[in-house]
Amino acid sequence: MSKKLVKRIRRVSAGAVVYLAAVLLSLFFPYSEARAVSLELLVYLAAYFIIGGDVVRNAVKNLGNRRILDENFLMMTATAGAFLVGEYQEAVAVMLFYQVGECFQSYAVNRSRKSISDLMDIRPDYACVVREGETQAVDPEEVAVGETILVKPGERIPLDGVVIRGRSSLDTMALTGESLPRDVAEGEDVVSGCVSLSGVLEIRTTKKYEESTVARILDLVENAGSKKSEAEHFITRFSRYYTPIVVACAVLLALLPPLLLGGGWTEWVYRALSFLVISCPCALVISIPLSFFGGLGGAGKEGILVKGSNYLEALAATEVVVMDKTGTLTQGTFKVMGVFPRKEGVTEEELLRTAAYAESCSNHPISGSLLAAYGKEIDGSRLQEAEEAAGEGVCATLDGKQVYVGNDKLMKRLGLAPADAEEAGTIVHVGRGKEYLGYILIADEIKSDAKAAVEALKAGGIKKIVMLTGDRREAAEQVAEGLGISQVYAGLMPGDKVERVEQLLAERSPGGKLVFVGDGMNDAPVLARADIGIAMGGLGSDAAIEAADVVIMTDEPSKIMKAVRISKRTLAIVKQNIVFAIGIKVLVLLLAALGAASMWAAVFADVGVAVIAILNAMRAMRGSRE
Repeated sequence: MSKKLVKRIRRVSAGAVVYLAAVLLSLFFPYSEARAVSLELLVYLAAYFIIGGDVVRNAVKNLGNRRILDENFLMMTATAGAFLVGEYQEAVAVMLFYQVGECFQSYAVNRSRKSISDLMDIRPDYACVVREGETQAVDPEEVAVGETILVKPGERIPLDGVVIRGRSSLDTMALTGESLPRDVAEGEDVVSGCVSLSGVLEIRTTKKYEESTVARILDLVENAGSKKSEAEHFITRFSRYYTPIVVACAVLLALLPPLLLGGGWTEWVYRALSFLVISCPCALVISIPLSFFGGLGGAGKEGILVKGSNYLEALAATEVVVMDKTGTLTQGTFKVMGVFPRKEGVTEEELLRTAAYAESCSNHPISGSLLAAYGKEIDGSRLQEAEEAAGEGVCATLDGKQVYVGNDKLMKRLGLAPADAEEAGTIVHVGRGKEYLGYILIADEIKSDAKAAVEALKAGGIKKIVMLTGDRREAAEQVAEGLGISQVYAGLMPGDKVERVEQLLAERSPGGKLVFVGDGMNDAPVLARADIGIAMGGLGSDAAIEAADVVIMTDEPSKIMKAVRISKRTLAIVKQNIVFAIGIKVLVLLLAALGAASMWAAVFADVGVAVIAILNAMRAMRGSRE
């Protein structure tokens, strides 16, 4: 909670205490004498300015800026009118209710909304450039195109370039969102933002820092938010028409009848002031923020964090849902999906055991999945030595025999003929001596509720469901087919994802909204560019969570449609309150103009309608019905 909001709550609370004290004093010690009445007025004025001093200041300030007819002006005019007709309690109560609604709205909108760029830790701090045979650590912006930079294991590649010496596995998760590292060798392109895991690389730069991948990602994150249209609050739009009309009507009501009919100034001024009290949009300014706040709270109970009422409202118009694959529809962790011996006499258990022992000394993600699948304790005495071949795999001595575990590059280099695997996923080949033993299939596991999530989106009327991923097309299509997603784009970098989303934004119908769901830091730019960005918060990166408008804390894709349902129900409650509040207001305003509505009717039209609307708004806090 921001300091500004805490200060506002304290001020409103203090004013409420003064107001309550004034009401109790008037009940137990009625003000009868003129001096006592003046004291009563002073006490209520004190409560009024403590609670609504900022509203009065804003209204006066807007007069100087020629922004006269807004909700601040109407609140000030209506409550001032209540004071003029002697309805002190009404004046303060109206301002109190208004400020409570504003506090709820501020809390919902400002919750955990920090700068996106502060959490983007892919920006390189330095670049080790080789100049005149010596290595110098310099600012990446000082490195020219064509210079040679050195990247050691554990360091982040600062600029885009080509590998001129060395081999390594690169952690590309910050860019592609994929858990599986990418193997690179001499002559292959590398991009900034990746981390070298297993080898020293000498890279010839091909782009300046400001044109590099990491710089473009940071720029996308920082600027994409400016393209997102901010919907104006309903009350501000409504006040543009409502406020001038009711103020003009009140003035005409106070002046025209006495001038045309003669006399009766007191009666018509009283009617005009009652008209202003009735016209106060208290029910709207309280119930609408509370409806959205209730929806935000109801979503929170379901593990869905929505960062503002504008995003909750926009979700109701969802037409296109675009989802990342890894970490969103899949677990984001690799698992052994199959063991395929290809030498007679070699069992699946033996093949898996050989691979697990050889990989036991490596910290590669594939090693972890093999060890997890093997599930038994590793006897270190059986493994004499192990050497990791960067970008290829592991060569080890197990029980006195040479074993090899890695990709087809390693097998071919050793003169072994790897099998042609047709399965989609990562293939790990296993060899021993001069014999090829078989291969192991490793793949990312689909989340248990992913298929149900896609089916729910289709049943919920979502017109288009699209999957974007940085993974290989074979793996992407296999996942999409299993989930029932027909439109798939694979092998994408963050900038490519933004381009695809731009195309889909252009294709959607007027008024329709595009939702993007992702979990990785690489998803931050496209999360910010979409109409509504949804991040998987449990396992997602901080940058993605900050860039998103909605965070699913439970990492369940099935919550996407649940968020849409909560949005639609909340919006229905808001519309009910708008129709009810305006309908009652118009009716009582007509009665007040005709003299058939007393100040008590004005109080009902203001406070009573507000209370009913608030009770209706509280229904939004129940979360999802399903």
